[in-house]
Amino acid sequence: MKCPFCSHPDTQVVETRESEDGGFVRRRRRCASCDKRFTTYERPDVAFPAIVKKDGRRIEYERVKLLASMKLALRKRPVSTEQIDGAVERIEENLLNLGLREVLSTRIGELVMRELKKLDKVAYVRFASVYRSFEDIDDFKTLVDEVGR
Repeated sequence: MKCPFCSHPDTQVVETRESEDGGFVRRRRRCASCDKRFTTYERPDVAFPAIVKKDGRRIEYERVKLLASMKLALRKRPVSTEQIDGAVERIEENLLNLGLREVLSTRIGELVMRELKKLDKVAYVRFASVYRSFEDIDDFKTLVDEVGR
């Protein structure tokens, strides 16, 4: 595998770990040229359902987009990268288990909200406030009261 820092083609696997659920393999690598270390993840290549947006467009599922939206909601919150990765894995597993060729983006939003609620209530409120696009303060207050229970 090519080094992401210096593009040298020779890297060495230093450590290999399988995730708890066996869904992916984490490898620590070291570059033979610049001696920097980096992590790679191996996971099975599977076909996710197409995402149907609110306006009817169909787009391919992109893990990077899901991860970015969760990280944005979790910005400056005490949640580890491993916890975020675990949440994304559970969302993806749920998508695959649906066995559908297409999934509404709203369904993915609900899955994200469910995972964020487990991880961090502040991140959940952040995401929900944008996702549900509240029209007035009473709707927002209801969400915050619901989380506080």
